[in-house]
Amino acid sequence: MIQLLKKLFGASAAEAGAEPAPADGVAPRSTAAPVDSVAGEGIEGFVSYVVRSLVDSPEQVRISTADGDRGTVITVSCEKKDIGKIIGKNGKTIAAIRALANGAGGRMGKRVSVEVQD
Repeated sequence: MIQLLKKLFGASAAEAGAEPAPADGVAPRSTAAPVDSVAGEGIEGFVSYVVRSLVDSPEQVRISTADGDRGTVITVSCEKKDIGKIIGKNGKTIAAIRALANGAGGRMGKRVSVEVQD
């Protein structure tokens, strides 16, 4: 997940706190999955990961993306009992998800918004 965030927000290896190469020149093998296989479709994959981590029924979460005149809209739909978990107290959770998605989209020159469907 950290690799996905680094990719979305464009952190270089030095900024991301990556370890320097070992003195023997042989880099350790990573057991983590490639970012693209974890992320799915970049920002949409990130939103999907976060939302599925928050809800009680992750198998019921549906994410759809639509490109419009004002940018990309990512729509999240789930069971009614889980909507409150996505929105959070005073809307802080969905505000954070929206801020991260819009920030990552801005790095790619896109405007991204996240909507929760009732």
